[in-house]
Amino acid sequence: MLAIHGFGVRVRMQSGHLEIEDGVGNERRTIRLARVNHNLRRLVCISDDDFVTLSALKWLSDIGASPVMLDRIGKVVFVTGPTAPSDARLRLAQARALRNGTALAISKELVSAKLRRQETLVRDKLKNSAAADAITGFRVRLDNADNLDSVRTLEAHAAIAYWNVWRATFR
Repeated sequence: MLAIHGFGVRVRMQSGHLEIEDGVGNERRTIRLARVNHNLRRLVCISDDDFVTLSALKWLSDIGASPVMLDRIGKVVFVTGPTAPSDARLRLAQARALRNGTALAISKELVSAKLRRQETLVRDKLKNSAAADAITGFRVRLDNADNLDSVRTLEAHAAIAYWNVWRATFR
């Protein structure tokens, strides 16, 4: 990740390189990146007064990097991700997972792991055995969940117990 900031930030192409200028006043810098040997995956720009050329955005897309723009208080103004060719085999496997039980099995495993960690945190760090036991009960019931809606419902009930402990901690 490369973070740039300041006033009059510029991101443009110069002689086949991505050229970035950022900073404030006399504290400015210029960065030049070639298409290779840079490891850039995300360019985060924190500024309200800047410009990025379309050729620079294309360069970022070509190398698989994501540009992000934040205003001065950290609010996301613009974000995009790299595009990639679609893998038809992956899409087919995802569609079949809903019908053959794979999606249910994966969901149960992920939610169970999440609830196990929440139980541990509530019991060991927040010192609330009753809430931890409630979360445990919902986690155990995941084994008998026969559809994704049941998994979501159990997760939601466990979330109520978990977040109630946090709410009580900060009163």
